[in-house]
Amino acid sequence: MIFVINENRPVAKEVFRMVLRAAIANEEVRLRPGQFVNIAVEGCYLRRPISVCDWDARTQTLTLLYKTVGTGTRALARCVPGTSLDLLTGLGNGYTPVEARRPALLGGGVGTPPLYFLAKELAGAGQKPVAVLGFNTKDEMFYHEEFATLCDVIVTTADGSYGQKGFVTDALPGLAYDALYVCGPEPMLQAVFAQARALPAGHAQFSFERRMGCGFGACMVCSCKTTAGYKRICKDGPILTKEEILWT
Repeated sequence: MIFVINENRPVAKEVFRMVLRAAIANEEVRLRPGQFVNIAVEGCYLRRPISVCDWDARTQTLTLLYKTVGTGTRALARCVPGTSLDLLTGLGNGYTPVEARRPALLGGGVGTPPLYFLAKELAGAGQKPVAVLGFNTKDEMFYHEEFATLCDVIVTTADGSYGQKGFVTDALPGLAYDALYVCGPEPMLQAVFAQARALPAGHAQFSFERRMGCGFGACMVCSCKTTAGYKRICKDGPILTKEEILWT
């Protein structure tokens, strides 16, 4: 599907916000929090998977936040408004919201974006989420103000330059939560997992990242072992519940 860039600008150190609009309105586009899109980038053989930060079905507007870490994302950062991009949309399984009074959304760095979309959905359903956003330094921080329009927010920085010094796991013990939705680097996921054992089945959901080829389950490159056998992170994930996860 073709999208046209409306906006593409930096919002933090090496982090860009891209807003796109569907070139032709398509009511069949359905996006859920935790899903991703796969973008064809000029000069790159493989598409680049980027998690969905926000989707407005009424205006057919898609918001992505991405970090410039390689050739593909640096090429995306050079794209100007008006540029057309070819996207595969609605990839991955997405988060499955559960009944909860106080869900906690834990994001680490560029794991933060998909939790914004989720916060909108949970708040719209009458839940009272709290977002815990972790960054290395204040310079790398982004979207905390946008989260604050939807829910309570706690920011942690590893160097203490903003908010609470430490990591997202340091903020967890002081929270009363009955569900966890997590996205971030794998060491963070593993640390949070250790604090989520007491939650009911399905109430702790983790978003995993793997190197991908096709992005829709055909090539098997991103397969990982789970309690239910091997699963493809791009197709059967990227969201896994704590009951499925095996740390190898």
